[in-house]
Amino acid sequence: MKNTRIRKLVEAAIVAALYVVLTFVSKPLSIGYVEVRFSEALCILPYFMPSSVWGLFAGCFISNIIFNGSILDMIVGSLATLIGAFLASKIKYKWLCPLPTVLSNTLLIPIVIMKYSETWSVSAYLTAAAGVFASEVASVYILGLILLIVLDKKKIFKR
Repeated sequence: MKNTRIRKLVEAAIVAALYVVLTFVSKPLSIGYVEVRFSEALCILPYFMPSSVWGLFAGCFISNIIFNGSILDMIVGSLATLIGAFLASKIKYKWLCPLPTVLSNTLLIPIVIMKYSETWSVSAYLTAAAGVFASEVASVYILGLILLIVLDKKKIFKR
């Protein structure tokens, strides 16, 4: 039993480290109002490995500390990733796996954008949501599904 806990903790730590490294690698694209974080592709990992949920949360939180510094983004952005990753771990159909992350970020991140742009209106929220949605589709659906297909084909994880 103890070895299983240690293994899950190590898996989560590795995922967190990968998330931070991939955010750094995609730095020019991964910071700002419209982000395309290569690290968000990892949000498909809960489909194969539920232990990655906390690693994704920690990786997002650490990345937001290092590269953003906004307390609100640290909290809301990391919470959006946690919600999306947790829900993705419950998905049965691999093609739907990226959807919770896309939706949680699309719904929550515009709040952060509106706070820092000091523009509070329905149109500002919808504009921000459209930008976040587009960037999440690029990061999680396009890159994430490519990763998912490769991992599934190579049979790296048992599902």
